Formats: sequence, C-alpha cells, structure tokens
Amino acid sequence: MTVPILAIVIPCYNEEDCIDRTTKRLIEVLNELEKNNDISEKSFIFFVNDGSQDKSWELIEKYNKETNGKVKGIKFSRNFGNQKAILAGLLESYKYDADCFITLDADLQQDENKIKEFVDKYKKGTQIVCGIRNDRKTDGFFKKFTALTFYKFMNLLGVHIKINHSDYRLISREIVSVLQTFPETNLFLRGIFNELGFKKDYVYFDVKERFAGHTKFTPFSLFTLAINGITSFSIIPLRFVTVIGFLMSFISIIIGIHSYIMKLIGNCEAPGWPTLAVTIGIIGGVQILCIGIIGEYIGQLFQEVKARPRYIVEKELG
Repeated sequence: MTVPILAIVIPCYNEEDCIDRTTKRLIEVLNELEKNNDISEKSFIFFVNDGSQDKSWELIEKYNKETNGKVKGIKFSRNFGNQKAILAGLLESYKYDADCFITLDADLQQDENKIKEFVDKYKKGTQIVCGIRNDRKTDGFFKKFTALTFYKFMNLLGVHIKINHSDYRLISREIVSVLQTFPETNLFLRGIFNELGFKKDYVYFDVKERFAGHTKFTPFSLFTLAINGITSFSIIPLRFVTVIGFLMSFISIIIGIHSYIMKLIGNCEAPGWPTLAVTIGIIGGVQILCIGIIGEYIGQLFQEVKARPRYIVEKELG
C-alpha cells in the first residue's frame, strides 16, 4: 500500500478556547507520522465551523494561512448540529484526495496519540476503525446512565452498536464514497457505519479531561441524538404501539366481560372513583406515549420529504 493521505476532520462549535492548542498538537502528531512514513506529507486537518458565535472561524483562517493549507476548513451559514458537521467534514474533505479520514472532537478528550494505531489498522486493509472508550470516568452519573441505557436499548432494537462507541473513528475513501449515496437528512452516523459492512476493527482509548471550555452537548441535544438514532434505524417502537393497542383492547374486553358477569349475578356495586381515575390516567398516558412515538416517525418523514440541504457552506478554506 502506498503512503496514505490522512484527513483529520474536526467539527467545532464555539471552540475558540480549544482550537489553538488542538491545532498545534495535531500538527505535531501529523509531523511525527509523516517523519516515520506512516502518512503522506499531503495529510491535513479539516475543521468544520458549525455556526460558531465566537472567534473559532478567525482562528481557523489564521492557521490556514500560517500552515500553507495544512489546516483547511469550511464555515456553515448557521448551526446544523454535530452529526451534520461530521458528515460535511467527510464529504467536503473528500475532494482533497485523502485516502483515509479520522473524525475527532475539538477538545482532544479523545486520545490523539491513538491516531497511529488507527492508521496502522487501515494500512492492514481495515475500512472502518471504530474508537471505543475504555470507560466513562469523566462523565457524570446522569450522562453515564443515559448513555449506557441508550446503547443497550439500541441493541434490543436490533441496532448492534458496541457499547461506549464514539465518533472517534477512521474510515477509508471507499467508505466516504459509499456515504455519498445516502440521501437521508438525519443521519445517525454510529448506526450507519455499523450497517455498512466492510472490514471493521476497533481501537480502545481513555478519555481525558477537557483542557478548556465546556461541552456543547446539552441533555436536550443528547436526547435529540438518541431519538434520531432510534427512529432512523428501527420500526420496533411502532410495533410496540401496535402491541400496546392489542393489549389495551384485550384488557378492556376482559373488564367488560367481568362487569357483565357481575351484573348477571346481581352484584352491581360500582367500584370507587380512585380506581377509575387511576385507570383513566394510565390509559391516557399510554395513548399519549403511543401518539408521541408515531409523531417522531412522522417528523422524520416530514424532514426527509422536504429534501432540504443537510448543511449550507458559507466559506471554504482549501
């Protein structure tokens, strides 16, 4: 195999506190890999500025000039979200003839020293190399609990994603070309790469403490990501609604038969209102839950049918 051109794709949203240190560190990593002939001297860093309101883009422009194009990037017209920023980084950096692509967070919590291990596995013929966290020591209880619950739930739905899988991964040029054929508006990339097939391997890494700034993932954004992941890859929740419907109908029939029998034997004493109120509350809650599940799928269809651009590039630095 010839020496590959590596593109390191970094989505960033209001990361002015991280870009300076991250860029310098990644250039050191690239230089070391180039020196050892692990990657080509044409390798580069590709930032995706996802609608930042701070000086993130100005810093990207600065390093683009200082490194003579070693740092490239695009600027979105507004914030489109992390998954679309990652997708855009892969699709837009593809035009610079990279052979393999690594996606990495701007805060370098994911261990950049593992990049060589990713590249080594690629050079052995692996098309997709997924980064797996060794643990979640840096996460709070809530985030840890919800993340593990999500992965287990996705596996129950038939979407077999390895627990603690992250968006730290390497994919080959061939995989990006396949990704270009996916027209969906809302892509859950962890699920997509799992469904593609091809030769796959894993790299395990420790998550470091964030050295500057704070995470841009809010509980709401993580919840939205989880819902998109579930509704993008499984219709089992819809079947759950069907099962619940049959179950509630069956229970209603049983209650009806019981009431009729009680009337025949002359026991017409009406049950207390608390029982009735609780029953109505439970049934109402189940109905709202089912409507919500159906609504999420209709929302997905609504987004896809409009077929609007997944992202809009305002500026580009090559």
